[in-house]
Amino acid sequence: MDWQGWFTIFITASTLVTLMATRLSPDLVLMGALSVLLFSGILDADLALAGFSNSGLITVAAMFVVAAGIRASGGVDLVVHNLLGRPRSVRGALARLTLPVASLSGFLNNTPVVATMIPAVTRWARQIGIPSSRLMIPLSYASILGGCVTLIGTSTNLVVNGQYQALTGEPALGLFTITGVGLAVAAVGLLILLLVSPILLPERRSPDETFADKRSFTFEVAVAHDGPLVGKNIVEAGLRHLKRIYLVEIERNGGILTAVTPEERLHGGDRLVFVGDTEAIVDVLRIPGLVASVGKQPVIERNAPERRLVEAVVSPNCEGIGKTIKDGRFRDRYGAVVLAVARNGEHVKGRLSSIVLEPGDVLLLEARPAFVSRQRFSRDFLLISELDEERPDHSRALVSWAILSALVLLASTGITSMLEAALLGAGAMVASRCVSLADAKRSLDLTVLITIAASFSLGNALQATGAADYLGESLLTLSGGHPWLLLLLTFVAVSVLTEMVTNNAAALIMLPIVLAVTESLGLNAVPYVITVMLAASASFATPLGYQTNLMVYGPGGYHFSDFLRMGLLMNFSVGVTTVLVVPLIWPLQ
Repeated sequence: MDWQGWFTIFITASTLVTLMATRLSPDLVLMGALSVLLFSGILDADLALAGFSNSGLITVAAMFVVAAGIRASGGVDLVVHNLLGRPRSVRGALARLTLPVASLSGFLNNTPVVATMIPAVTRWARQIGIPSSRLMIPLSYASILGGCVTLIGTSTNLVVNGQYQALTGEPALGLFTITGVGLAVAAVGLLILLLVSPILLPERRSPDETFADKRSFTFEVAVAHDGPLVGKNIVEAGLRHLKRIYLVEIERNGGILTAVTPEERLHGGDRLVFVGDTEAIVDVLRIPGLVASVGKQPVIERNAPERRLVEAVVSPNCEGIGKTIKDGRFRDRYGAVVLAVARNGEHVKGRLSSIVLEPGDVLLLEARPAFVSRQRFSRDFLLISELDEERPDHSRALVSWAILSALVLLASTGITSMLEAALLGAGAMVASRCVSLADAKRSLDLTVLITIAASFSLGNALQATGAADYLGESLLTLSGGHPWLLLLLTFVAVSVLTEMVTNNAAALIMLPIVLAVTESLGLNAVPYVITVMLAASASFATPLGYQTNLMVYGPGGYHFSDFLRMGLLMNFSVGVTTVLVVPLIWPLQ
């Protein structure tokens, strides 16, 4: 192997270490690796950028729009309200929750499925008296298991299929090619969830319950009618640069003024809502012209069209990670005010402005109505959920399900390719107004798409320079040339890598290596490609390994150890099932 192969291995290892050890966004890291491979001459422009035109990537993008159509039309709510009901036990609740979620995730990308279900499950858990911490991890795990059942269940399946075609020239795998082993994996995983998760998962209050009494972290005062503050603006009144608190909104004549500007002038009778250290109310009341606001419904509990109370889960890609709320200029950046922060299911106390944001934090925000639609698909937040949100119009729910069913029928019967079926489905969702054009555009997660496309360049470089063959020979040495042991090592290597970096990147980096090994041994590549797909999805042991895990981390009030305790058992069970069932369906040689 020449210097180009060694340099490619170095770039690949550096990429993995950077993804594991830093907070840099995966799309940024992988685009950096692509640029280095291009500028060094290891890859020409066609190979470096091949991922951006790969059919698997385009199919993923189209399926984002299809999932947005199901969600926006209330299609998921239709399933939720008809199937969840009122179970009498935790295991009964788990059965009613996990089976429909796994079924949905077999045909929809699991990220929007979980995003839609979290607010519904939170409300449902409150109604049936079961802590949401007993349900949120099973929600995420069920969506992961469901994604193993069909080729369109996860973006990983689609992009691995696309890379497999590109590297081997073989025909694409069918929509239900992985269904046999996927059903076995899902059945074992769901059985473990039903039997074991009630024992291993904790009972904790969710952040929604933590935020239930909003008066515990906000307080209000009133402007005296004949006091010295009447007619002064916020700065002149000394209310702009308070140290431990800040002004959130003003109630005036029945209306709400949100995100108050420094130039706003005070009127007699204004009720001022502050957020911060509640002990600081004494300091505020020392300001001449302010009096206690008593005997009326708290302003923060009033429904007002000018204001939205929103819960948002902080993404690892959020630009505010590692910064305090004040230093990150949260209000200026997003046009929303942080009212409270919950971490590990508990309200974080102390000076709000000094809290350093971490991935998975749940923020209670006050924002204007446009914030929700603008940030719904933001890379900075994994989940945006309005408190007391209105139910969507379900008039097109059945239409959206009919479109999805037609898509599956076209792809499974071979009338069209998976790519063509996905594009037709996305177009039909927009044309039938199941999803608006603006929401369809916002549903395209550019971070995920760029990460996938850039990952192809590493795989192409490993293949083109002979580095994949070299690494494959090393893996071959460990397996001793035994096909079944090689299958086991493939699952373990991809599964471990997936817990540390994104599942798409792990799969696309390992696939060329696995293909090189199978070619050198004269083995059937298909069972090993299927194993790569399933191992990349089997990310249960950490909240960082799979996006849906991180989405439920905050709302469920979990600790890292909760995922480790339950997830290691799930990883082991899925791995054993995969390496036992795959050889029964496909010959290894």
